[in-house]
Amino acid sequence: MPSPNKRWMKLDNAAKIYPAAKSRDWNALFRVSATLTEPVSPQILQEALNLCIKRFPSYALRLRRGMFWYYLDPIESLPVIQQDVINPCVRMNFRQNDGFMFRVRYYGCRISVEFFHALTDGTGGLIFLKTLVAQYLRLKYDADIPCGDGILDCTEPPSPQELEDSFPKYARGCKRSRREMRAYKIPGTDSRHFMHITTGKMDAAQLAALAKKYGATVTELLVSVLILSVQELQARRCGKNSRKLKPVKICVPINLRRYYPTCTVRNFSSYMNPGIDPSLGQYTLEEIIRSVRGYMALENDEKLLNAKFSTNVSQERNLALRLVPLFLKSLIMKSVFILHGEALTSSTVSNLGICRLPEGMSRYVEQMDFMLGPLYRNRVACACLSYNGVINISFTRSIEESYIEKSFFTTLVRLGVHVLIESNHPEASGELTRKE
Repeated sequence: MPSPNKRWMKLDNAAKIYPAAKSRDWNALFRVSATLTEPVSPQILQEALNLCIKRFPSYALRLRRGMFWYYLDPIESLPVIQQDVINPCVRMNFRQNDGFMFRVRYYGCRISVEFFHALTDGTGGLIFLKTLVAQYLRLKYDADIPCGDGILDCTEPPSPQELEDSFPKYARGCKRSRREMRAYKIPGTDSRHFMHITTGKMDAAQLAALAKKYGATVTELLVSVLILSVQELQARRCGKNSRKLKPVKICVPINLRRYYPTCTVRNFSSYMNPGIDPSLGQYTLEEIIRSVRGYMALENDEKLLNAKFSTNVSQERNLALRLVPLFLKSLIMKSVFILHGEALTSSTVSNLGICRLPEGMSRYVEQMDFMLGPLYRNRVACACLSYNGVINISFTRSIEESYIEKSFFTTLVRLGVHVLIESNHPEASGELTRKE
């Protein structure tokens, strides 16, 4: 188990794939944001970050190449805040970022943090953002904000449990095959150097009521609507030739902290890939929801999830693999990422759930957002976060065409959900309402 006093740190089990998979124009990033009631003071934000990073030493690390593995080395300097840009989550140049694998950005009333996935997952990133914003509000307004529920105390040292790699701690001996059918890929005109963002804001209670109507959770409903949108696109492009149709599957990250008593702020999540096979015939939304609901009910099982990540842990412990030089190991791991990663899915829906803030903090925070950066091969991704009765569903894409998110939000409107659209293309913003 790593401790704050160690001079270097191993990558956690899930993180090992990301340095091997990154390229000159891509690395796996995600972003969490808080929009405040007043413009951000850069000086106070920098002071808050200086205090906050001491509680998160596993984020104040640079990526190093060893003989057999990448590893993480402490950075003595402090991270510097940056002004935000219209094109977030573009590839992070670690050297230009003083070695840090995250960046804190601000614009107007918004504070955002972008992470390289080797550092942490969405839950860990949200803990950092909440802690940072709480510290900022204490400094600026002398706000009385208690710690707890994802807000850490910056005056206390980190516990060893916050820095642990929980995968080997909870792994057991069972293994599980990764074999799955490859999925349909959303086509489009490449625009990898500009990320198109479309966010749909809607009433969380209204969306939950719609999901309940179908006997599903909100995540199951959103996954199903996205599958329907991709199915319709593939049907238009392939026509009636069922032999050309491929499975439509969506990657759904699973927070493993729900199953194990850990407080790690590093990666600790798994995934599942619900979907349909349109070659068997076109599915209605009701049929898709029934299929997704059944699949996720079976896969959301501790034993199955444990066997999945235990397979990765056992491979990491394999003596023959451990002795393979890093350059060769990186080639192997990148091949595994390509063959058993995004090749198996058409897109991603990552739902961080409901973000709760204490009253002394929520009065200063108007909105919370979560978005995924460009994926390696999948061109469209979806991320969700609920706060203060509103769910924000953010689509990010690295293609010019916007047909997937248009179809997705149009379907929700047709089902009776009022949607407010925001985009980094101003002409795409506006309200969507159902025509009676």
